Amino acid sequence: MVSLMSSSAETVSSVVVPSPSAVLPEGVREGNENLVRLTEPAGAKVRALIARESQGGFLRIAITGGGCNGLSYKMKFVPEPRKGDILVRSAEVPVVVDAKTALYLKGTVLDYSSKLIAGGFKFANPNAKASCSCGESFSV
Repeated sequence: MVSLMSSSAETVSSVVVPSPSAVLPEGVREGNENLVRLTEPAGAKVRALIARESQGGFLRIAITGGGCNGLSYKMKFVPEPRKGDILVRSAEVPVVVDAKTALYLKGTVLDYSSKLIAGGFKFANPNAKASCSCGESFSV
């Protein structure tokens, strides 16, 4: 399911996740949760979505221009990291971030709530000076 597999891969909730001892692809750096951290509810939801969507075993978080405050969070599943990416393992989820996004993301916590009102994924970014009420865009 995940192209970054080695004999040391672990199975977590029916999703194959590279183990910490797996060899990183060339040009990919290992990061830590000081860059981005998923809470356990966020990790559980992402693992379930990875299994359901079958788009790839890595969560890519990116920050792009747009939204009501100038910058927006984007998330998607990818089959493997790209050269120049930073790989963070958090809540048993492999998260990839490009170097430009890392500048804005440092210290961010991604949480998930299943509440009917105001539920979903929420970013708590200590670098954001302002954010919109929906939590999908911010400014620095």
